[in-house]
Amino acid sequence: MPLNSLKIEDLLPHRSGMLLINTILTVDPKVAVTEAVVNEDWPLFNGRDVEALVLIEVAAQTAGICNGLARIQKYGPGSDQKSWLVGIKQARFFVDALALKDRIIMHAENSFEYEGYRQIIGTARIGSTVIAEIGLQAIQADDDHLPE
Repeated sequence: MPLNSLKIEDLLPHRSGMLLINTILTVDPKVAVTEAVVNEDWPLFNGRDVEALVLIEVAAQTAGICNGLARIQKYGPGSDQKSWLVGIKQARFFVDALALKDRIIMHAENSFEYEGYRQIIGTARIGSTVIAEIGLQAIQADDDHLPE
């Protein structure tokens, strides 16, 4: 499957209100950069703005983009999209809230990988300003290691 024919939905299982990524800016099996535009349908919207805590999910979805590409390259386009966020190693927020229409650029990189386990470093920016740094842990079991 050519990279330019992939859609976000091919790489992530998220749909409707939980899909926060709008655009994939760059992707390879180790790094992804995405754009997410804050709107009133996002989780943690309080009627005025969105709590910065939601950036953990934006980082996880961005990591899911590059890990989804790696999965498709290894197992094919019809392979299982399930993976689990199993830890938040760190989360430093430099803003309390996100305004509607803020354009979040998230860079997520697999800093360590071993047999489906990944440590991910995510950096969120609005323009050139870093608004969050997030460290995550995720597991993606291959078909031989999925629970029955």
